[in-house]
Amino acid sequence: MQPVSIGCRAPEGLDAPAVSVEVHLGPGLPGLIMVGLAETAVRESRDRVRAAILNSGLEMPDRRIVVSLAPADLPKAGNGYDLAIALGILCASGQLPTARLADTEFIGELALSGDLRSVSGALPLALASLRDNRQMVVPLASAAETGLLNDPRLLGANSLLEVCAFMRGDAPLSPVFLPQPAAAPPPPDLGDVLGQFNARRALEIAAAGAHNLLFSGPPGTGKSMLAQRLPGILPASSREESLETAALYSLRGLRQCRWPAWGQRPFRAPHHTASAAALAGGGNLPRPGEVSLAHNGVLFLDELPEFRRQALEVLREPLETGVIAVARARRSALF
Repeated sequence: MQPVSIGCRAPEGLDAPAVSVEVHLGPGLPGLIMVGLAETAVRESRDRVRAAILNSGLEMPDRRIVVSLAPADLPKAGNGYDLAIALGILCASGQLPTARLADTEFIGELALSGDLRSVSGALPLALASLRDNRQMVVPLASAAETGLLNDPRLLGANSLLEVCAFMRGDAPLSPVFLPQPAAAPPPPDLGDVLGQFNARRALEIAAAGAHNLLFSGPPGTGKSMLAQRLPGILPASSREESLETAALYSLRGLRQCRWPAWGQRPFRAPHHTASAAALAGGGNLPRPGEVSLAHNGVLFLDELPEFRRQALEVLREPLETGVIAVARARRSALF
């Protein structure tokens, strides 16, 4: 029996490289073997997939199942591979046709009941798929993120059975669209500041030319108050800039209630005890730090001399190049 290949995406920074989930059914003791540098959350999917298939009224093949996540040298993490693995098993066992696999990718976590749950970092995954001119099936639970793209190639589903009906051609999946986001609440207004003509002029020049700005003065003279009003005189974010910002916050795993409002410039003010990793980003699966979360907006370092020297040195390269590279022993990411 020939193996079946299902398209998916790996959460590897903003790039989200393509992953092929290859499934082969062969002779031997029944079981599911997973290869391809799968980390814990991915390896645990074998039990979720088995329960989801059975509870959806489908048949789990009584064969030796080998699932290969290619490329084999790319570490696989996250919770988005369940749907592709389940579909690969069903296609390899002849329960589903394979005609739609050529141009469609699938992401989604499966509940034991067969329902689809949201995927962390779904927006960058969908962006990468659209850049490669592919169609993608995403959980409707992630529609608040992926719907920001308003692209008809993004199809939403609530369960494994809905995706199976789509694969058979019995029922289409609807594109994921979101209505125009509501107007953002206004940020603090520079008009609230009385006097301070020189400082106001400095803010206006910095906003007009996208310059860095250093406030120096005794406590209580209004430095923090003025800095907090800088986003209010910046132009509204374009659609592309808003999507860039949303993708970074999605990668960080923050709930949308903590994202900047659509079209509003982000304002990040980390405490002076923040570490270099908190500013630059890091982790076993590299995630963006405060520098990246302030992209297209304002990074405010209050009490600058109180920051650790190592944390301040981290800012040198991003200020010059406009990007920050987070390198770890097993992987690296560019934000």
